[in-house]
Amino acid sequence: MDWIQTLLMAIVQGIAEFLPISSSGHLCVLYDLFEQLGVEIEASSLTLNIALHFGTLLSIFVVFWKRIWLLLSSDRRVILLLILATIPAVIGKVVISKTVGDDSVFENSLLAGICFPITGLLLLWCSNRSGETICRNLSWIHAAIIGLIQAVALLPGISRSGSTICGGLLCGMKRDEAATFSFLMAIPAIGGGALLEIVSLLKKQASDSPEVISGHGMILLFLGVLVSCLVGILTLKLLIRWLHQGKLKYFAYWLFLIGPVVIVWRLFFA
Repeated sequence: MDWIQTLLMAIVQGIAEFLPISSSGHLCVLYDLFEQLGVEIEASSLTLNIALHFGTLLSIFVVFWKRIWLLLSSDRRVILLLILATIPAVIGKVVISKTVGDDSVFENSLLAGICFPITGLLLLWCSNRSGETICRNLSWIHAAIIGLIQAVALLPGISRSGSTICGGLLCGMKRDEAATFSFLMAIPAIGGGALLEIVSLLKKQASDSPEVISGHGMILLFLGVLVSCLVGILTLKLLIRWLHQGKLKYFAYWLFLIGPVVIVWRLFFA
């Protein structure tokens, strides 16, 4: 069952990280479902999370390597815009963690069920919008606005990619440029999230007995990285195509369906 669970979660991570349906929301729903079914995995959920996020981070570099190279050479202003857009999410993460005392709010599947339809409404609203602004011409104020929207997406069920793409469209960006800026924002977002999970894992190992991952567990983690990366590459390319075709609204229908299902499950059957 370890193989099936790892493969399933890697596929979900690779799809949901970039499709506007909230990977965090879908993963915490899966975690709670597996827990209710009594399914365990040898590598801890935290360790597996790090591996899956690393896989999707690799997929961004594979798909956008040319644009990333431009950032390092001629489009350096965009780097500053990305830094500015990342700050609100960092502050939000710290404030929420300090206020709640742990990261439980980010792993609440009932909250995810409530937030799924909110993402759906957002996708319907921006599905056919488009502007003319490109990444390098984005204003500082608009970058900050997109960053604030990304901070809201810390909540499970609020799609990071969906909300930031819609934020870019709200700020008058072209569709492909809004998607590019969103996925470039994902580099510090995913990388920073994985770094925080590593710190949390190290703290846990320092307070408890260190977790020893067997050879079988390492293979599972490698499988998770590979599958989430490959699925992420395919998903990124498909989403860019669907965005051009104005098909974001179709993802809203799935969110309108899964949201109430998760709410009913958590309230009456969990």
